[in-house]
Amino acid sequence: MNRVAIYCRLSDEDRMKATDNQDSESIQNQKNLLMEYALEHGWEIYKLYSDDDWSGLDNERPEWNAMIADAQDKQFNIVLCKSQARFTRDMEMVEKYLHTLFPIWGIRFVGFADNADTENKGNKKSRQINGLVNEWYCEDISENIKVIFDKKRRDGHYIGGLGPYGLMKDPEQKGKLIIDPEAAVIVKRIFQLYLDGYGTYKIAKLFNDEGIPNPTKYKVLHGFKWKKDTQAAQAGLWNAVTVRRILKNEMYLGIMVQGVHKKVSYKSKKCVPMPKEDWFMVEGTHDAIIDQETFELVQKMLVEKRRSDGLGKPHVLAGKVKCADCHSAMIRLSPSNSRYKYLKCGMVNKKTGVCTGHYIRLDQLEELVLIRLKDYFKNVNEGLLREKCQRMSGEQKTIKSLDSQLYDLSQQIAQKQRAIEVLYMDRVNGHITIQQWSEMKSSFDGQLEALHNRKIALDREKGISTSKQDQDTLLLEKIKKYKDIEVLSASVVHEFIDFVTVGEKSKKAGKQEINIKWRY
Repeated sequence: MNRVAIYCRLSDEDRMKATDNQDSESIQNQKNLLMEYALEHGWEIYKLYSDDDWSGLDNERPEWNAMIADAQDKQFNIVLCKSQARFTRDMEMVEKYLHTLFPIWGIRFVGFADNADTENKGNKKSRQINGLVNEWYCEDISENIKVIFDKKRRDGHYIGGLGPYGLMKDPEQKGKLIIDPEAAVIVKRIFQLYLDGYGTYKIAKLFNDEGIPNPTKYKVLHGFKWKKDTQAAQAGLWNAVTVRRILKNEMYLGIMVQGVHKKVSYKSKKCVPMPKEDWFMVEGTHDAIIDQETFELVQKMLVEKRRSDGLGKPHVLAGKVKCADCHSAMIRLSPSNSRYKYLKCGMVNKKTGVCTGHYIRLDQLEELVLIRLKDYFKNVNEGLLREKCQRMSGEQKTIKSLDSQLYDLSQQIAQKQRAIEVLYMDRVNGHITIQQWSEMKSSFDGQLEALHNRKIALDREKGISTSKQDQDTLLLEKIKKYKDIEVLSASVVHEFIDFVTVGEKSKKAGKQEINIKWRY
């Protein structure tokens, strides 16, 4: 007697169909229809396999894979689906199973609605054509969705499943993010700790010791589903990579950043990183958690090498002190017989004698740098800085002109992109031929490329003018802010000092030359 496995599948795209036969696509109706068909043919039903909310291109469908395993074990000799597309929309899988493995395993495939039947040798070409049509359908759907999503990204609408840590989706307005007060406190603390000299490893350890759940665990605790349920995620543990990712995330500036990764193909889940110039970045889409000045200072600190004290916290001058003779980095020593910490030249070698020690007590160097900073802020020529700021009036005119040109270009680019979207829909709906689509799209693409190149040039020009203006203004504000400094901090060091050089101490005079290269 023939034993049949019934397989049903429903995907999101089926669920969203607004057609008269929508009910017939439901899982339960598929089951009822196929069970009736099997009984009419006198087949014994071995098992019903059902995948809800799965794409026909996804080969990780749990019930589908269970059915394939049972098929290989020869638990049944017929697979019954509503159609070939319910089984798979992947042409490669059609050939692999329907035309290769199923015949070897002695299994017949039957598609009720489209008359697909591997026992009928005459309709093999029909099945292959159906396979191609199903795959083309998926490709068209994928392209259509991409066009729609890209439009939303350009408009600053958030299309992700869950908001980034510290932000959440606005329940009142689709596509908008709002601050998550509870998580935002942790984000602000991470930035402040890093400015205070804590490394990413130390911050992660501190949070783990305090029992603060990591972003993944936080989402789970707040009722969100998380597919990447790793052991670390279940434990809720922080790590240095997570902390660093948060420190580099421009979303905390109120900028909508999307399109950072891209799927290699509509048939694959693998994603590849995209160059930053291809990201979708829209400013002012949501409230900022971190101010621009803090964020930029943290980015400067991230790119500099800072040696930890073994506990995850570098000293305030870490990465800034160099040997005056060989220009190598000075490294820290903590002698066991001394309560002081020292810096010495990193190129000291007893055998080769590449350089001499240039030893200096760290606390004494930090005290000297603080005194020099106070003098710097006290004696800086604010009048000269004000003269620089007065030049901004001329820069401002240039920036306004560039803004006007950039706005016009953005409008033209948006019009061309909308035209391409309409053109694509005309092609999908059969209103124009593929040749017409190709010719018109080629023309639009050429125009878009020229507009984008012009916009890049103007953006670069504006960036130069704006950076001059901003640098003068911010410098004056920062000097006023730190004028009465009493404690040396990593943030003020990174903001105003390029590097410090330490010379060899004179044995006769007992003097040691210390020089500071200021950033401004």
